[in-house]
Amino acid sequence: MNEAVTTAMVLAAGLGTRMRPLTDNLPKPLVPLDGKPLLDHVLDRIADAGIPRVVVNVHHFADQIEARLSGRTRPAITVSDERGQLLDTGGGIVKALPLLGPAPFLIHNSDSVWAEGVGANIARLISAFDPERMDSLMLLALGATSLGYDGHGDFLMAADGTLTRRPERGETPFAFTGVSIAHPRMFEGAPDGRFSLNVLWDRAIEKKRLYGIRLDGVWMHVGTPQAIEDAERWIARAATA
Repeated sequence: MNEAVTTAMVLAAGLGTRMRPLTDNLPKPLVPLDGKPLLDHVLDRIADAGIPRVVVNVHHFADQIEARLSGRTRPAITVSDERGQLLDTGGGIVKALPLLGPAPFLIHNSDSVWAEGVGANIARLISAFDPERMDSLMLLALGATSLGYDGHGDFLMAADGTLTRRPERGETPFAFTGVSIAHPRMFEGAPDGRFSLNVLWDRAIEKKRLYGIRLDGVWMHVGTPQAIEDAERWIARAATA
């Protein structure tokens, strides 16, 4: 039986080095896309999905992010402060676990944006998450139909949705969008300090408890200044189509 997802973790503590020079004096989550900071695109999407509580971690230009968040009332936001040490994706979530609670929660990169297809993808992700079978459920996009993505894919997805890693020097059509649902059990026995979520995803793969569903719509891989420009051009064309 599905559990309600009432909390999200937004990862906003990174240095944003690939986004320079836009991030020389601005944290990556506050880089504007189509007139609105990336972070606000994400928080609006989460609020529209009916998730009332969000934990946002901060490190790089943390004061700027906190100032931006102070103006929001929806969703309700708690800050997880990583000013003292940048903990990477896994360590950042472990630090925030007391704030996230005992139920499954959404994990959302602060720069993951997309144009919706037929349905709302976060709602689809929540509906598909089965805690009996899954430690994590990832939202995956087809790289070939995504904007600004030129990688070789991240995961192979079986017919039942189970995921395995792309073989070294291999190709797979599916790229991770930076959005997933995780059960707190996935973090039991996690390393101390700074570490990547990849460590825990690999453990889940070994247990056949890492799953995926395909994003319906157009994912925008906005990791560089050029990618921001490309995404804004796509948005402008879509608005007049």
